[in-house]
Amino acid sequence: MFSFKFQNEQYQFDAQAGWDLSIPLREIPEQVNCFWAPPVSYEPFVADDFVGSIAKGAPVNFFNVRFNPHGNGTHTECVGHISRERFVLHECLQKYHFFAKLISLYPQKTESGDRVILLEQIKAALKPGEAEALILRTLPNDDFKKITRYSGSNPPYMHHAVASYLVECGIQHVLLDLPSVDREEDDGKLLAHKAFWNYPEAPRTHCTITELIYVAPEIPDGFYLLNLQTASFDLDASPSKPVIYPLEQM
Repeated sequence: MFSFKFQNEQYQFDAQAGWDLSIPLREIPEQVNCFWAPPVSYEPFVADDFVGSIAKGAPVNFFNVRFNPHGNGTHTECVGHISRERFVLHECLQKYHFFAKLISLYPQKTESGDRVILLEQIKAALKPGEAEALILRTLPNDDFKKITRYSGSNPPYMHHAVASYLVECGIQHVLLDLPSVDREEDDGKLLAHKAFWNYPEAPRTHCTITELIYVAPEIPDGFYLLNLQTASFDLDASPSKPVIYPLEQM
């Protein structure tokens, strides 16, 4: 067991008892996909008579990979996703463990027909200063989220007032099981992204948004230690592996 302190309270957790919230990047038709991104592909490197696949006679597997981090699988992004200035995730994300709260809620159908996460729902579930990271599990929740092709479906999203409230609450990292915090097609407004990152006024460069997670039904709502793992691509986003650990207050 390991222990740490958050807001003058002592907690402990079992480092062997984490839950992985990421969706693997698989080269299969059922891979989750959004924003019309090309499918994930893995192809053996070819040079002259060398084909980088043991199945084809090579001594090693040596594959090229094609994917779009925003459109294929679980990914984490920084303010560089929407900024004219160049920000890259591996420079923005300098800490990797956060006190997190997991909540579950039903996106509400609005007059426009959109399904939206609304401010009053979040205010009822999250109070200022409770956590550094918020994990949003939308309901209903089933395995279909891991294989859904969202492009053109106008999936649920977050009202930008929610993003502003998260900033007020001190949330630095938001994770959700949807393709985006914003509407699929919003004429480039990106209101929730901009509100959460406070862009362009005073960009919160240390803050991140993680999309297309999957929180299994057996994981209860509550407080966790979040370990947010990303690859060091020199880009605004990376495939990511958020892992959460149940906490016991000491």
